[in-house]
Amino acid sequence: MKVLMINGSPHKNGNTAIALGEMENIFKENGIDVETIHIGSKVIRGCIACGGCHEKGKCVFDDEVNKAAVKFEESDGLVVASPVYYASANATLVAFLDRLFYSTHFDKTMKVGASVVAARRGGLSAAFDELNKYFTICGMPVASSQYWNSVHGMEQGEAEKDAEGLQTMRTLARNMSFLIKSISIGKERFGLPECEPRISTHFIR
Repeated sequence: MKVLMINGSPHKNGNTAIALGEMENIFKENGIDVETIHIGSKVIRGCIACGGCHEKGKCVFDDEVNKAAVKFEESDGLVVASPVYYASANATLVAFLDRLFYSTHFDKTMKVGASVVAARRGGLSAAFDELNKYFTICGMPVASSQYWNSVHGMEQGEAEKDAEGLQTMRTLARNMSFLIKSISIGKERFGLPECEPRISTHFIR
């Protein structure tokens, strides 16, 4: 079993990384492989709604998104983590996730998702809600913790002092590990939920 973690912070060893590191330790204790991709310092453009991914089976912009797509497909869980600057996930991560989720056409049903946010003080819950929407649009159960999945810290390394935040990360990783293992057993015994033919409408017709 494997979890893919996406660090959207431009600071590779910042407070967002501290939160992910706390989770990684717990995943390993539970026998789950972990790979972390740091995309916050990459040049990643947003989706241009060209539709090319429907023909190519991948994004037309061949960058970190397509590299991560292969690893995402192979994973049982996905953690996306962002610093919070203006009460939302940072722009690089949003561009990355828009293209990752839209351009990948493999079945994401029952892959477990979790979002993690880090900030000095406020805006965490808004960014947390924003990130969870990527999971809930494609049949991914969302792992929860004892509190909203957030850590606090302004200067690099200050999240180490957020005892409650770090405990929240550990609890999140334990809950996510349990879900991944339980879903694996459930798929073996019962298979995936029935999938109806997709109905797609818009507000004109």
